[in-house]
Amino acid sequence: MTHPKQPVLDRRHVVENLLADRGELLVVAGLGASAWDITAAGDYALNFPLWGGMGSAATIGLGLALAQPERRVLVITGDGEMLMGLGSFATIAVQAPKNLAVVVLDNERYGETGMQETHTAFGTDLAGMAAAAGIAATATIRNEAELQDAVAVIRHAEGPIMHVIKVKADTLPKAVPPKDGAYLRDRFRMALLGDAAAV
Repeated sequence: MTHPKQPVLDRRHVVENLLADRGELLVVAGLGASAWDITAAGDYALNFPLWGGMGSAATIGLGLALAQPERRVLVITGDGEMLMGLGSFATIAVQAPKNLAVVVLDNERYGETGMQETHTAFGTDLAGMAAAAGIAATATIRNEAELQDAVAVIRHAEGPIMHVIKVKADTLPKAVPPKDGAYLRDRFRMALLGDAAAV
């Protein structure tokens, strides 16, 4: 039995709203569709799309937020990826970085392996799990009005923040970021640290 409230938001529209006028925002994207989504919104040097390490997007974002406490860090990932990294909720709650927001684009599917339903299609509540772990600012977003209210929170409110945004299970054209991991790492470090990245 699937969740009674079917997702209605378009994932590319959601990401465009999240990244509009992004300035110096640091963005980590989970592997697969989340990486395509941030790239479709613009291939910025301060994007760090993952090509592997399923389940690690939130923890990479946590490490970045702790290392750069004066910079806003946004993790954008999917429900399948987040289900493999549930332990990160507890660590994020304990470390409590004020500059970290995690957004899960929840289409209730494993998009990269055949669109099989994930646990969230059967009622697993990722925002509820994050709240139970101790993350105070959690929400599940299902419509445009909620999205517009959430964008300001995600971009500017004191963290840690964890929002689930329900999106349609569409198969969209891929906007593929560079595939060279070393290049992505170095590009990100140079954009973030400037000359200090060479040390």
